[in-house]
Amino acid sequence: MPQTRHRIRTPRRTSAFVGITALALAVSATASGGMAGRPHSAAGPVAASNESAVAPCRITGTMGVQMSEGMPTPPGYSRSTGEVRALNLMIDFPDAKGEGTALDRLAEFFPQTSDWFRTSSYGRLTYHPEAPVRTWLRMPMPFAAYGIDRGSAYEPGYRQLVEHIVKAADSEVDFSRYDLVNILVTPNAGPSALDTVLSVTFSGNAEAPVADGVPLANTSFVYSRQDDGSGAYRETGYRVLPHENGHVFGLPDLYTSDGGATVGHWDIMSEDWGANNDLLGWHKWKLGWLDSSQISCATKSGTSDHVLSPLAVGTGVKLAFVPLSERSGYALEVRTQAGNDEAVCKPGVLVYKVDSGVDTGMGPVTVSDSTNSSGGCTRRANVHAELSDAPFRPGETFTDEAAGISISVVGELRNGSYQVRITRP
Repeated sequence: MPQTRHRIRTPRRTSAFVGITALALAVSATASGGMAGRPHSAAGPVAASNESAVAPCRITGTMGVQMSEGMPTPPGYSRSTGEVRALNLMIDFPDAKGEGTALDRLAEFFPQTSDWFRTSSYGRLTYHPEAPVRTWLRMPMPFAAYGIDRGSAYEPGYRQLVEHIVKAADSEVDFSRYDLVNILVTPNAGPSALDTVLSVTFSGNAEAPVADGVPLANTSFVYSRQDDGSGAYRETGYRVLPHENGHVFGLPDLYTSDGGATVGHWDIMSEDWGANNDLLGWHKWKLGWLDSSQISCATKSGTSDHVLSPLAVGTGVKLAFVPLSERSGYALEVRTQAGNDEAVCKPGVLVYKVDSGVDTGMGPVTVSDSTNSSGGCTRRANVHAELSDAPFRPGETFTDEAAGISISVVGELRNGSYQVRITRP
């Protein structure tokens, strides 16, 4: 079944278009149907010598949960390491003709999206965006005729739109050469993103229309610019695309009906508007960007000490995990103002609970706030302020009395790493 992803955000516009085949970054095809002729494998951590030691920390997926946080990511999504070729098609409509050139639209997302993935994955993902059609593809019907609204199902509107896109592009595009498809819609089609967000991804949809022998199973649609006039869009508006492509890798939405209240700006799958931000360490392990030697699994009763280096740095232990059950546990990581985390205003140890039994958009991850009701430390536009100062600093302790878990930050080392002490029953 196709899977839809929606959110609330406020992106921006990016800089100039760079030679598309040279852009680096990685996304890959879904295994269920996927793109024929391309290698397909589920996303997953890189094996290491301590596999047995970290096995208890690989919480498993839950039946019936869409895009579970469990490991491994099931077949049907793109592999998330190595190289991926992303087909980008820019479309407009008879009643909403393209604003500027199609390449102007493309330049809102590249090379920034490729750079973001390269930085976040420590170079383990190389994303090659391509645009063989460099002009607007005009659809045969007005935008409204497709019946697309926020939350629209794939049938019938999106199916018809994809069929029309294939017909318009087929003479110039060999769809079998690509791992995923990005449809960049002219921003003047449909409502403003400040009123409603239409951007959506359908992933693992083996029943999608077929072109050149392959179903367009993994397709992201990006609509209006989320430009609130603050000036942030020009710098960070591209981030809607890595968010949507995150769903192609099998990552869930972390925002809920309350917006970013459970995770805030600590993962692009929660807030992909406003200032730049990275993925959580759990997601990096799930995607294979961290290998198991970089995970410290706290399973033994009693007290244990762990040294964690900043998540933005490629080497060292990045994540400590405290399993509570086969489906949940606490993750610890060090977040600093580095890499993709330019918005961090309080560096320290981020503590959050991961639950593979909670569905996408329902709060599968919950960040623990070290300073409840503080109002946060950021004044950046479109960033969930309350959780911006969530990390724990030396001398501070997180406690889950019901589970008997205690997590204390012992100190910050000279090299920027943090020592944490975990006590469990």
